[in-house]
Amino acid sequence: MKRFVLTGAPGSGKTAILRQLEIDGFSVVEEAATDVIALAQVQGVAEPWTQPSFIDSVADLQKQRQLRASREPDGIQFHDRSAVCTAALAAYLGHPVSDTLSRELERITTEAIFQRQVFFIRNLGFVTPTEARRISFEENLRFERVHEETYRNFGFEIVYVEPATLSDRVAAIKAALETISGFARHDE
Repeated sequence: MKRFVLTGAPGSGKTAILRQLEIDGFSVVEEAATDVIALAQVQGVAEPWTQPSFIDSVADLQKQRQLRASREPDGIQFHDRSAVCTAALAAYLGHPVSDTLSRELERITTEAIFQRQVFFIRNLGFVTPTEARRISFEENLRFERVHEETYRNFGFEIVYVEPATLSDRVAAIKAALETISGFARHDE
């Protein structure tokens, strides 16, 4: 199984790209932080990202989803974020890297869970706030830089996916796959 991470700042279009890749037949693994936030908010916690346990909750759910997805047949799999994103989130929020997150970062590194190339989805020039995404565009740009730096620090090669139409962005990812992994392109 070749696992690739899609990352980038909130609101950059990762989820739409992931949905299209899934429709195109690729295996996908959902992002964890948004689901952790949504669940906590339903339970009455307005800003769960301010709580120390938030980072561990995200790291745990990411690990569960990755392990569950590892049972799928060989092929190419796209992950909407990884524990490296969680480390970037911790840095951005000023949270320490917990033991849980540290162990998960060690595991994904030691076991080479993900391909060394990460698809970095560039921001669209704006951000649309949601209940889970309460960030200004300026904060979003800073968060984007933290993500880039964190992935580089972990030795990943960043493959930029620039702002464009959804179909152009997906085509750019598929073209990069041809170069990276010899993926035989099958146009719809």
